Amino acid sequence: MLTDASGFPLTVAAFEGNRAETATMLPVINAFKTAHQLSDVIVVADAGMISEANQVALQAAGLSYILGARIPFLPDVVREWRDKHPDEAVPDQLVLTQPWPATSSEKARGIPDRVIYYQFRHDRARRTLRGIDEQIAKAQRAVDGHAPVKRNRFIKLTGATKTVNRDLEAKNRALAGWKGYTTNLTTVTSEFVIDAYHQLWRIEKSFRMSKHDLQARPIYHHTRESIEAHLSIVVAAMAVSHFIETQTGWSIKKFVRTARRYRTVHIKAGHQILTAADPLPDDLRDALANISTRLEH
Repeated sequence: MLTDASGFPLTVAAFEGNRAETATMLPVINAFKTAHQLSDVIVVADAGMISEANQVALQAAGLSYILGARIPFLPDVVREWRDKHPDEAVPDQLVLTQPWPATSSEKARGIPDRVIYYQFRHDRARRTLRGIDEQIAKAQRAVDGHAPVKRNRFIKLTGATKTVNRDLEAKNRALAGWKGYTTNLTTVTSEFVIDAYHQLWRIEKSFRMSKHDLQARPIYHHTRESIEAHLSIVVAAMAVSHFIETQTGWSIKKFVRTARRYRTVHIKAGHQILTAADPLPDDLRDALANISTRLEH
């Protein structure tokens, strides 16, 4: 599904589960370009969504991409900065640039020159370090025999011996606060790349809303008609939800929870029909009026 910057669905397509991503992504993007008469599209995604094969396919189709890059090891540019500033704290919002020219073998596979931007944020470092502290504390309790050994990457098992993996802890602490962004757009600014990636939260919000507020959980359909009907209902509900949020300024969860408490009841007494209803609060009445006014126009 492709969405606009606010997360509103624009293009929806359904494919069989055994279709590779390279056979599904490009048809949707090309349909989107055709429908909106676009000459170029920049694909923004997390690195886990775009494999190397997809990157090659996007490049071959003349498309650009911006990806959240994994950082398995401390990047060279970060290490160089720390070597030059040994006694300084990393400034908030610091961005370091790492050109990534394609090797001859990569060029032969269709992989272009790229650039990776590494950004440091104090708030990101604080959250990451807090998570590391919590996991280390759990690992230490397990090593001391005060808690069962569960899935914890900071527990190192050597035969029957359990220890806290301090090397992994040091590595993760060194990476805390850093985020990588890789792109084949080698002439744009780091601000453009990072800002484009940070718009993903709008799309992620739509998917969270579809799963939780709309309860659009995965369903295993066996015919294309059932699949398309299910998608149509979910996307229509998502569109209505976005419309309600835009007109009222409320989240769809707040709107549903507020409105569901009010009912109109018709009671038949003999030949008479009596109508009973709780009076609506002012804020709900105003919200419904905004929706009604928009629908009338």
